[in-house]
Amino acid sequence: MHHNGLRTAVLLGAMSTLIVVVGTWLGGGFLAPFALLAALVTIVVAYFFGDRVALTALRARPVSEVEQPMLYRIVRELSTGARQPMPRLYISPTMQPNAFATGRNPRKATICVTYGLMKTLDEAELRGVIGHELSHIYNRDILISSVAAALATMITFAGWVAAFFSGDDDEGPGFIGALLMMVLGPVAAGVIQTAISRTREYQADESGALLTGNPLALASALRKIEMRGRDLPLPETGRLASAAHLMIANPFRGRGLGRLFATHPSTAERVARLERMAGYRR
Repeated sequence: MHHNGLRTAVLLGAMSTLIVVVGTWLGGGFLAPFALLAALVTIVVAYFFGDRVALTALRARPVSEVEQPMLYRIVRELSTGARQPMPRLYISPTMQPNAFATGRNPRKATICVTYGLMKTLDEAELRGVIGHELSHIYNRDILISSVAAALATMITFAGWVAAFFSGDDDEGPGFIGALLMMVLGPVAAGVIQTAISRTREYQADESGALLTGNPLALASALRKIEMRGRDLPLPETGRLASAAHLMIANPFRGRGLGRLFATHPSTAERVARLERMAGYRR
Protein backbone atom coordinates (compact mmCIF):
# COMPACT_ATOMS: atom_id res chain seq x y z
CA MET A 1 0.00 0.00 0.00
CA HIS A 2 2.84 2.38 0.85
CA HIS A 3 4.52 1.46 -2.45
CA ASN A 4 1.36 2.29 -4.43
CA GLY A 5 1.04 5.64 -2.66
CA LEU A 6 4.65 6.52 -3.48
CA ARG A 7 4.19 5.53 -7.13
CA THR A 8 1.08 7.72 -7.34
CA ALA A 9 2.99 10.73 -6.00
CA VAL A 10 5.87 10.13 -8.43
CA LEU A 11 3.44 9.72 -11.33
CA LEU A 12 1.65 12.98 -10.55
CA GLY A 13 4.94 14.84 -10.10
CA ALA A 14 6.40 13.54 -13.36
CA MET A 15 3.32 14.43 -15.39
CA SER A 16 3.14 17.91 -13.84
CA THR A 17 6.78 18.53 -14.71
CA LEU A 18 6.16 17.35 -18.27
CA ILE A 19 3.25 19.77 -18.66
CA VAL A 20 5.30 22.71 -17.40
CA VAL A 21 8.29 21.84 -19.61
CA VAL A 22 6.19 21.38 -22.76
CA GLY A 23 4.21 24.57 -22.09
CA THR A 24 7.36 26.60 -21.54
CA TRP A 25 9.01 25.08 -24.63
CA LEU A 26 6.07 25.91 -26.88
CA GLY A 27 5.35 29.39 -25.58
CA GLY A 28 8.48 30.52 -23.79
CA GLY A 29 8.21 32.44 -20.53
CA PHE A 30 4.78 33.76 -21.48
CA LEU A 31 3.11 30.36 -21.20
CA ALA A 32 5.05 29.14 -18.16
CA PRO A 33 2.48 30.41 -15.58
CA PHE A 34 -0.37 28.88 -17.59
CA ALA A 35 1.52 25.61 -17.88
CA LEU A 36 2.01 25.57 -14.10
CA LEU A 37 -1.70 26.22 -13.61
CA ALA A 38 -2.51 23.42 -16.05
CA ALA A 39 -0.22 21.09 -14.08
CA LEU A 40 -1.98 21.92 -10.82
CA VAL A 41 -5.37 21.36 -12.42
CA THR A 42 -4.12 18.04 -13.78
CA ILE A 43 -3.12 16.90 -10.29
CA VAL A 44 -6.48 17.86 -8.80
CA VAL A 45 -8.51 16.28 -11.60
CA ALA A 46 -6.45 13.08 -11.70
CA TYR A 47 -6.58 12.59 -7.93
CA PHE A 48 -10.17 13.55 -7.19
CA PHE A 49 -11.92 12.68 -10.43
CA GLY A 50 -9.76 9.91 -11.93
CA ASP A 51 -12.39 7.34 -11.05
CA ARG A 52 -14.87 9.04 -13.39
CA VAL A 53 -12.77 8.34 -16.50
CA ALA A 54 -13.64 4.66 -16.87
CA LEU A 55 -17.21 5.13 -15.62
CA THR A 56 -17.83 7.82 -18.22
CA ALA A 57 -16.06 5.90 -20.99
CA LEU A 58 -18.37 2.91 -20.46
CA ARG A 59 -21.48 5.06 -19.87
CA ALA A 60 -21.93 3.45 -16.45
CA ARG A 61 -24.70 4.44 -14.07
CA PRO A 62 -25.43 3.66 -10.40
CA VAL A 63 -27.46 0.49 -9.92
CA SER A 64 -29.91 -0.09 -7.07
CA GLU A 65 -30.41 -3.19 -4.97
CA VAL A 66 -33.92 -3.55 -6.39
CA GLU A 67 -32.42 -3.87 -9.89
CA GLN A 68 -29.58 -6.24 -9.01
CA PRO A 69 -30.30 -7.97 -5.67
CA MET A 70 -27.85 -10.83 -6.32
CA LEU A 71 -25.01 -8.42 -7.08
CA TYR A 72 -25.66 -6.46 -3.91
CA ARG A 73 -25.87 -9.64 -1.84
CA ILE A 74 -22.53 -10.93 -3.14
CA VAL A 75 -20.72 -7.62 -2.62
CA ARG A 76 -22.21 -7.17 0.86
CA GLU A 77 -21.27 -10.68 1.97
CA LEU A 78 -17.68 -10.42 0.74
CA SER A 79 -17.20 -6.88 2.11
CA THR A 80 -18.57 -7.90 5.50
CA GLY A 81 -16.34 -10.98 5.56
CA ALA A 82 -13.32 -8.78 4.85
CA ARG A 83 -14.47 -6.19 7.42
CA GLN A 84 -14.34 -3.44 4.82
CA PRO A 85 -16.87 -0.81 3.73
CA MET A 86 -19.16 -1.75 0.88
CA PRO A 87 -18.25 0.02 -2.40
CA ARG A 88 -20.72 1.79 -4.64
CA LEU A 89 -22.08 -0.33 -7.47
CA TYR A 90 -22.43 0.75 -11.10
CA ILE A 91 -23.55 -1.05 -14.23
CA SER A 92 -22.57 -0.37 -17.84
CA PRO A 93 -24.90 -1.15 -20.76
CA THR A 94 -21.97 -2.72 -22.62
CA MET A 95 -22.75 -6.24 -23.82
CA GLN A 96 -19.13 -7.38 -23.49
CA PRO A 97 -18.66 -9.16 -20.13
CA ASN A 98 -16.20 -7.18 -18.04
CA ALA A 99 -15.77 -5.46 -14.67
CA PHE A 100 -13.47 -3.01 -12.92
CA ALA A 101 -12.93 -1.22 -9.62
CA THR A 102 -11.97 2.42 -9.24
CA GLY A 103 -11.69 5.15 -6.60
CA ARG A 104 -9.19 6.78 -4.21
CA ASN A 105 -9.57 4.39 -1.28
CA PRO A 106 -11.90 1.69 0.08
CA ARG A 107 -14.35 4.28 1.39
CA LYS A 108 -14.53 6.02 -2.01
CA ALA A 109 -14.39 2.85 -4.11
CA THR A 110 -16.71 1.85 -6.92
CA ILE A 111 -17.21 -1.51 -8.62
CA CYS A 112 -18.68 -1.47 -12.10
CA VAL A 113 -19.94 -4.52 -13.97
CA THR A 114 -21.24 -4.65 -17.50
CA TYR A 115 -24.67 -5.87 -18.52
CA GLY A 116 -22.94 -8.58 -20.52
CA LEU A 117 -21.15 -9.85 -17.42
CA MET A 118 -24.41 -10.24 -15.51
CA LYS A 119 -25.88 -12.21 -18.42
CA THR A 120 -22.83 -14.40 -19.03
CA LEU A 121 -21.75 -15.61 -15.57
CA ASP A 122 -23.50 -17.75 -12.99
CA GLU A 123 -23.55 -16.72 -9.31
CA ALA A 124 -20.35 -18.53 -8.31
CA GLU A 125 -18.43 -17.04 -11.26
CA LEU A 126 -19.79 -13.56 -10.56
CA ARG A 127 -18.68 -13.99 -6.94
CA GLY A 128 -15.19 -14.81 -8.16
CA VAL A 129 -15.05 -11.66 -10.31
CA ILE A 130 -16.30 -9.48 -7.45
CA GLY A 131 -13.69 -11.02 -5.16
CA HIS A 132 -11.00 -10.07 -7.69
CA GLU A 133 -12.20 -6.47 -7.88
CA LEU A 134 -12.54 -6.16 -4.11
CA SER A 135 -8.95 -7.38 -3.81
CA HIS A 136 -7.81 -4.52 -6.04
CA ILE A 137 -9.58 -2.18 -3.63
CA TYR A 138 -8.13 -3.74 -0.47
CA ASN A 139 -4.62 -3.88 -2.00
CA ARG A 140 -4.91 -0.13 -2.73
CA ASP A 141 -4.39 -0.72 -6.44
CA ILE A 142 -7.30 1.45 -7.51
CA LEU A 143 -5.82 4.86 -6.70
CA ILE A 144 -2.83 4.60 -9.00
CA SER A 145 -4.98 2.84 -11.62
CA SER A 146 -7.50 5.68 -11.61
CA VAL A 147 -4.78 8.35 -11.65
CA ALA A 148 -2.99 6.65 -14.55
CA ALA A 149 -6.23 6.43 -16.54
CA ALA A 150 -6.99 10.12 -15.97
CA LEU A 151 -3.46 11.23 -16.85
CA ALA A 152 -3.36 9.15 -20.02
CA THR A 153 -6.67 10.65 -21.14
CA MET A 154 -5.47 14.18 -20.43
CA ILE A 155 -2.15 13.60 -22.20
CA THR A 156 -3.91 12.32 -25.30
CA PHE A 157 -6.30 15.28 -25.23
CA ALA A 158 -3.38 17.68 -24.80
CA GLY A 159 -1.75 16.16 -27.87
CA TRP A 160 -4.82 16.87 -29.99
CA VAL A 161 -5.03 20.44 -28.69
CA ALA A 162 -1.32 21.05 -29.32
CA ALA A 163 -1.63 19.61 -32.82
CA PHE A 164 -4.60 21.85 -33.58
CA PHE A 165 -3.01 25.09 -32.37
CA SER A 166 0.39 24.40 -33.90
CA GLY A 167 -1.00 24.16 -37.42
CA ASP A 168 -1.87 26.76 -40.01
CA ASP A 169 -5.44 27.45 -41.01
CA ASP A 170 -4.83 26.19 -44.55
CA GLU A 171 -2.56 23.27 -43.89
CA GLY A 172 -3.98 21.77 -40.68
CA PRO A 173 -1.66 20.57 -37.92
CA GLY A 174 1.91 21.63 -38.42
CA PHE A 175 5.11 19.72 -37.91
CA ILE A 176 5.29 20.39 -34.15
CA GLY A 177 1.68 19.33 -33.68
CA ALA A 178 2.16 16.14 -35.66
CA LEU A 179 5.34 15.41 -33.72
CA LEU A 180 3.55 15.95 -30.41
CA MET A 181 0.77 13.61 -31.47
CA MET A 182 3.34 10.93 -32.34
CA VAL A 183 5.12 11.37 -29.01
CA LEU A 184 2.23 11.90 -26.61
CA GLY A 185 0.34 8.78 -27.66
CA PRO A 186 3.16 6.41 -26.63
CA VAL A 187 3.77 8.55 -23.54
CA ALA A 188 0.16 7.99 -22.49
CA ALA A 189 0.60 4.26 -23.07
CA GLY A 190 3.86 4.29 -21.15
CA VAL A 191 2.16 6.00 -18.21
CA ILE A 192 -0.22 3.10 -17.89
CA GLN A 193 2.26 0.31 -18.61
CA THR A 194 4.77 1.59 -16.05
CA ALA A 195 2.15 2.46 -13.43
CA ILE A 196 0.17 -0.76 -13.78
CA SER A 197 2.14 -3.97 -13.36
CA ARG A 198 0.75 -7.22 -14.75
CA THR A 199 1.77 -8.95 -11.54
CA ARG A 200 -0.96 -7.02 -9.76
CA GLU A 201 -3.56 -8.95 -11.77
CA TYR A 202 -2.03 -12.20 -10.54
CA GLN A 203 -2.09 -10.85 -6.99
CA ALA A 204 -5.74 -9.82 -7.29
CA ASP A 205 -6.61 -13.24 -8.74
CA GLU A 206 -4.93 -14.99 -5.81
CA SER A 207 -6.28 -12.78 -3.02
CA GLY A 208 -9.72 -12.72 -4.65
CA ALA A 209 -9.78 -16.52 -4.77
CA LEU A 210 -8.78 -16.63 -1.10
CA LEU A 211 -11.55 -14.15 -0.28
CA THR A 212 -14.23 -16.25 -1.99
CA GLY A 213 -12.67 -19.64 -1.24
CA ASN A 214 -13.27 -20.78 -4.82
CA PRO A 215 -10.39 -20.26 -7.28
CA LEU A 216 -12.02 -22.46 -9.92
CA ALA A 217 -15.07 -20.17 -10.12
CA LEU A 218 -12.83 -17.22 -11.03
CA ALA A 219 -10.95 -19.40 -13.53
CA SER A 220 -14.23 -20.37 -15.18
CA ALA A 221 -15.33 -16.72 -15.24
CA LEU A 222 -12.07 -15.64 -16.91
CA ARG A 223 -12.54 -18.27 -19.62
CA LYS A 224 -16.08 -17.10 -20.35
CA ILE A 225 -15.08 -13.43 -20.32
CA GLU A 226 -12.29 -14.04 -22.82
CA MET A 227 -14.40 -16.18 -25.16
CA ARG A 228 -17.32 -13.76 -25.13
CA GLY A 229 -15.01 -10.75 -25.33
CA ARG A 230 -13.54 -12.01 -28.59
CA ASP A 231 -16.99 -11.91 -30.14
CA LEU A 232 -17.86 -8.49 -28.67
CA PRO A 233 -14.63 -6.42 -28.55
CA LEU A 234 -14.90 -2.78 -27.54
CA PRO A 235 -13.90 -0.10 -30.07
CA GLU A 236 -10.25 0.86 -29.59
CA THR A 237 -10.87 4.55 -28.95
CA GLY A 238 -8.60 6.77 -26.89
CA ARG A 239 -11.00 7.09 -23.96
CA LEU A 240 -11.57 3.36 -23.68
CA ALA A 241 -7.90 2.55 -24.24
CA SER A 242 -6.83 4.79 -21.36
CA ALA A 243 -9.22 2.94 -19.02
CA ALA A 244 -8.75 -0.62 -20.33
CA HIS A 245 -6.14 -1.50 -17.71
CA LEU A 246 -8.78 -1.12 -14.99
CA MET A 247 -10.86 -4.00 -16.36
CA ILE A 248 -10.54 -7.61 -15.29
CA ALA A 249 -9.76 -8.66 -18.88
CA ASN A 250 -8.46 -6.92 -21.99
CA PRO A 251 -11.56 -5.50 -23.76
CA PHE A 252 -9.88 -5.25 -27.18
CA ARG A 253 -8.77 -7.64 -29.87
CA GLY A 254 -5.12 -6.72 -29.24
CA ARG A 255 -4.46 -4.57 -32.29
CA GLY A 256 -3.73 -0.85 -32.61
CA LEU A 257 -4.36 1.02 -29.35
CA GLY A 258 -5.37 -2.24 -27.73
CA ARG A 259 -1.84 -3.58 -28.13
CA LEU A 260 -0.29 -0.24 -27.17
CA PHE A 261 -2.18 -0.24 -23.86
CA ALA A 262 -1.85 -3.98 -23.15
CA THR A 263 -1.47 -4.44 -19.41
CA HIS A 264 -3.13 -7.81 -18.79
CA PRO A 265 -1.35 -11.17 -18.55
CA SER A 266 -2.69 -14.00 -20.67
CA THR A 267 -5.92 -15.61 -19.54
CA ALA A 268 -4.40 -19.06 -19.96
CA GLU A 269 -1.65 -18.29 -17.44
CA ARG A 270 -4.10 -16.75 -14.99
CA VAL A 271 -6.36 -19.81 -15.23
CA ALA A 272 -3.40 -22.15 -14.74
CA ARG A 273 -2.35 -20.32 -11.58
CA LEU A 274 -5.88 -20.48 -10.19
CA GLU A 275 -6.10 -24.19 -10.97
CA ARG A 276 -2.83 -24.77 -9.13
CA MET A 277 -4.32 -22.97 -6.13
CA ALA A 278 -7.18 -25.49 -6.25
CA GLY A 279 -4.70 -28.39 -6.26
CA TYR A 280 -4.69 -29.16 -9.99
CA ARG A 281 -1.36 -30.04 -11.62
CA ARG A 282 -0.77 -29.81 -15.34
